[in-house]
Amino acid sequence: MPRLLLAPMEGMVDDLMRDVLTRVGGYDHCVTEFARVSGTVLPARCYTRISPELLNAGRTLAGTPVRVQLLGSDPACMGDNAARLATLAPPGIDLNFGCPAPTVNRHRGGAALLNEPHLLFDIAREVRAAVPRGIPFTAKMRLGIDDASRAIECAQALADGGAEELVIHARTKADRYKPPAHWAEIARVTDVVKVPVVANGEVWSVEDWRRCRSESGRSDVMLGRGAVADPFLARRIRGTAPATLAECWSELLGLLAVYWRAVLTKVEARHAPGRLKQWLFLLERNYPQAARLLAEVRPMRDAGLVEAALIRHGAPISLEAAA
Repeated sequence: MPRLLLAPMEGMVDDLMRDVLTRVGGYDHCVTEFARVSGTVLPARCYTRISPELLNAGRTLAGTPVRVQLLGSDPACMGDNAARLATLAPPGIDLNFGCPAPTVNRHRGGAALLNEPHLLFDIAREVRAAVPRGIPFTAKMRLGIDDASRAIECAQALADGGAEELVIHARTKADRYKPPAHWAEIARVTDVVKVPVVANGEVWSVEDWRRCRSESGRSDVMLGRGAVADPFLARRIRGTAPATLAECWSELLGLLAVYWRAVLTKVEARHAPGRLKQWLFLLERNYPQAARLLAEVRPMRDAGLVEAALIRHGAPISLEAAA
């Protein structure tokens, strides 16, 4: 079966979301949100904060490997940080050249470097030299900044620098997350680059997955927002999802309970409702039950009121708390 990977999504998929999504199953591995590298070697606690899974042999509680992602523009510093990270034995180290966020790009991070293939090569070469061969070393990129004219050059630079595999998000930095994704551009890159390539971008359904594979020519696909909007998407692709929407929602209620309790242990109670609403906002694309729950909790700011609403809608909060 072709691989399915869970994408790094800043502000959306942290260790708590990785936990619930990999409980559902279907993923070969995940990639963390980025650790920003800028001038110093980060202490180990920075990496374990981004990826608490490092304290569990680099795996989620369900056993899915989690690779740790670095973002930065200084080759030597990126290499030094990769060496430090490697001492924690992650299941893989990934580089971020795909983030389109203006705050990141202004500081020469993420997709802002896609007009500098020589710099991509230098960063990859330094990281490759620092990472033991037993730890997979990969990179994620977009098609370019404003257009895809340098996509092949950038991908080749990363591969020549030592990246063993590339994930290509089929949009430019300027596109951000605006549809459509240009999957056919990935095929143009993979005709030249000699390392494995994974397709990414705008896969919300099984049909999207089929079209992405067809147009990109890639067997392996990384799922992003579509995975959060439908936690069963990976299993739908694999043909193992529950048969009905009602069965999926029944299982999701348990996951909402797990997620809610975990959020309360990680953030202040006043911030917890926002985290839940963010997930429900995506879930309502596929689940009318989530839309009804979101409509009820949307005006709520008090965690106690939100928890009461979850219980009314059938989330087994009390059982989860007792466990």
